[in-house]
Amino acid sequence: MADFVQKTVNKSAVRDISVPIADVTSFNNLIQMVIDDNSFGCVAYTDRDGVEVPGIVRNREHYTAKVNFVNGAGKRVGTVSLQSPSIAAFEANAAEALANAGLATAMGGTAVRDFGRETYYAQLKCHDPSGDDYYVTFTRKTVRISSYQDDAIRNKIEAWADLIPALE
Repeated sequence: MADFVQKTVNKSAVRDISVPIADVTSFNNLIQMVIDDNSFGCVAYTDRDGVEVPGIVRNREHYTAKVNFVNGAGKRVGTVSLQSPSIAAFEANAAEALANAGLATAMGGTAVRDFGRETYYAQLKCHDPSGDDYYVTFTRKTVRISSYQDDAIRNKIEAWADLIPALE
């Protein structure tokens, strides 16, 4: 009988953020800063198809807007969650739900945006100079490093995060 033989050691680590990132603009600015500044020292590479890939790319992202419907007594009578693939779609979908009179009538209340319960998710794919590919995933409340092998990657990202007030 054949045994499974370990080939790699993939690790993950999470940092909880003490105060959630305030809004989608601040969140996007943080993500774009990481990409623009190449904060983790990643390097471009050529994929299997011969295509040049930047060292850091947005791998996945989604944004969820929350709209509550509140009746005349101030009681929430309904809620809508709108998960969108981009910030532009997130804002457009929220605006559409807020302005939709038919939806408000059906819910029996006035539409109000619930900014505090909205969620943001962006996963960056990073290519380390060592050749290791790993992911850094940001939400409003956490930063997760996953699929890395070398602890030096975690240490580098942790040192960077320590310098970012929004990630305390």
